[in-house]
Amino acid sequence: MFLVAFELTCLAPFHLHLAFTINSIKMNSPSGWEVPNGFNLTLQCIVDISTTSQHKPQHLMLFYKDDVLVYNVSSMENTENFTIHQVRVFHSGRYKCTVILNSKEKTTQEYPVLVKGVPNPIVTLDKKEVIEGEIVKVTCSVPEEKPPIYFTIEKLELDSTIKQKREKSSNQNSVTLDFTIEEQDSVLVFRCHAGIMSGTLMQTSEFTRSEVVTVRESFSTPKFDISPLGMITEGDQLRIKCTVHLTHLDREFPEIIIQKDKVIMATTKQSNEASYSVMAMTEHSGVYTCKVESNRISKVSSIVVNITELFPKPKLEYSSNQLDQGEKLDLLCSVVGAPSANYTIQQEGVIVSLDQNLSKIAMERDSGTYTCTASVGRVAKRSDGVEVKVCEMLSKPSIFHNAKSEIIKGQPISISCQSIGGSPPIAYHLLKGKNAFQSYTKPSNDPAVFIDKPTKDTEYQCMADNCHSHPEMLSEVLRVRVIAPVNEVSISVLESKEVESGKSLVLYCSVKEGTGPITFKFYKENEDKPFYQTTSNETRVPWHKEKVSKEQEGQYYCTASNSVSLPKLISRSKTLTVTVYFAAWKKGLIAVVVIGVIIATLIVGAKCYFLRKARGKQSSYLPAAPLLNSNNEKKSESNIEANRHYGYNDDVGNHAKTPLNEKKDPLSVDVEYTEVEVSLVEPHQALGKKGTETVYSEIRKVGPSETLKEKGGSDKNPP
Repeated sequence: MFLVAFELTCLAPFHLHLAFTINSIKMNSPSGWEVPNGFNLTLQCIVDISTTSQHKPQHLMLFYKDDVLVYNVSSMENTENFTIHQVRVFHSGRYKCTVILNSKEKTTQEYPVLVKGVPNPIVTLDKKEVIEGEIVKVTCSVPEEKPPIYFTIEKLELDSTIKQKREKSSNQNSVTLDFTIEEQDSVLVFRCHAGIMSGTLMQTSEFTRSEVVTVRESFSTPKFDISPLGMITEGDQLRIKCTVHLTHLDREFPEIIIQKDKVIMATTKQSNEASYSVMAMTEHSGVYTCKVESNRISKVSSIVVNITELFPKPKLEYSSNQLDQGEKLDLLCSVVGAPSANYTIQQEGVIVSLDQNLSKIAMERDSGTYTCTASVGRVAKRSDGVEVKVCEMLSKPSIFHNAKSEIIKGQPISISCQSIGGSPPIAYHLLKGKNAFQSYTKPSNDPAVFIDKPTKDTEYQCMADNCHSHPEMLSEVLRVRVIAPVNEVSISVLESKEVESGKSLVLYCSVKEGTGPITFKFYKENEDKPFYQTTSNETRVPWHKEKVSKEQEGQYYCTASNSVSLPKLISRSKTLTVTVYFAAWKKGLIAVVVIGVIIATLIVGAKCYFLRKARGKQSSYLPAAPLLNSNNEKKSESNIEANRHYGYNDDVGNHAKTPLNEKKDPLSVDVEYTEVEVSLVEPHQALGKKGTETVYSEIRKVGPSETLKEKGGSDKNPP
């Protein structure tokens, strides 16, 4: 169906003013909203239109199912019908209709339509007669409906017993499934029903049955034939035969299998029978199964076979199954009821006695599993095995370790224990001191290796034991010397870090832990070589200085090392600061001496002052130097004393040093003057007020044969 566009054309001028309006629109279903499958469905779209024209306007009506356009018609009527003949489930859905008038449009609400019921499917078979093992193809279809369709097909006996059921969803309106015809199938029928989703509801059809299928047998159920008939006794020849009858000779032979307790005893694919023959023993009693298989067909039958015992299984008796080497071993084979039988005794399958008993002195090689056999006629029976253990006594265990150098504290060492002679398994126990440390069991005579990390000198001993009745064997004592590295070096002083000069000083270098001999070295800070070193087995050594002086003041540290110390990792102590001070009487003596020196200096300075004063007046007739400084100061006694140390004469203030044998000639020299300020203590001022004076030095230029001469004046206002 196609949408037809239309347009109202008005020819007369008065038609230009026509008016239209859609008052209402609705949908109706005369056949109802729920319609049985296969019935007709009619949907009516009813519209109410108002117009100013005297003629009904032409409008377009559209029918939708689930928002998809399914029918449209251009009409001038108020009601239009949309009819679906023989509705199916896929016609179920939500319908609505729309009216379009010029540019105006109105739509109804959605109306749900449900088609109830699914048509009964059609069932077809590819064959009506089959042989066991063949395949029957069953087709189930619903041609009137649209997929997806969910099909269920069942295989039934005529009495409606369901033998097999298969289900499948298909994107087509039909499905074909294979069904295998199995043994015991005789007359079969197949039935099918279909299911279709309608919204959220699954609707299903009724079951439709197929035609009858006849099944023919491929081969018969197998049958057993047992001989001899009646009671079967041990020693009789037992024969079991399984036979099957083939229905179709043109087919290949099926496989025939004879089983006992899931063990295949005989099989064939070349004949219609299989057989199994053996001398009867009680262990041949049991349930036998014959299974015939061909492709998909398998038929089974079973039978129980009982064998009467001729004599019971022999029993092997022993004096002891655990012996020391050198003890006597006795074995006896017997049968309950004591029938006349032949006996043999075996060790690990090798005959060691042709008699009923065995007696010998046990050696280690006699260890093993023993059995005995009793035979009467053709029947021979073996006893259960007896495990006999002959144990050789252990040799004294040796103990040793793998250390090729010194053992360092905390490092692992391997300690080995070994008994070369003796029967394994051997249980080793390592004793550390007097206490059990570790245990280990070896299945051979190889060494048992124990790992330990000793932290001090330790004694180890090894204890070994095996199956022999002799007590446990002890090894010699293994003494292990453990060297502890030097740890936590410290330096200390005996009394105090502040020592009086002349008294003794004692420093100690100590280690918290370390195995001797330990080398101790004492250092003074910033010195590369130790000033004292010693080697001792002690963990604390002293250094003693009888009388200390200021030279011993400073910072000290020490190092310690032993045989396991690495050169780059030698332990060093922290730094200790030692202070040397003078005694109180020495301080007083020094103070007295210093004060005496000061007093003597003052006296000498005063004397020099007066002498310079007197001589200065006598030399006033000499020309005076220009005045360079109006504020003359007296030279201090300390400057005078200093000048004395540098070679000046006491009688002249600030004069140059003059040789004693030099002659003075004031007329033959050029004179230069130099101003020098000195401080002197006035006699009447003692240590109080100081005076200042300007001193002039007279320097004359002399000839080659003359020396420099210096004169000075003491007047404050030279001419």
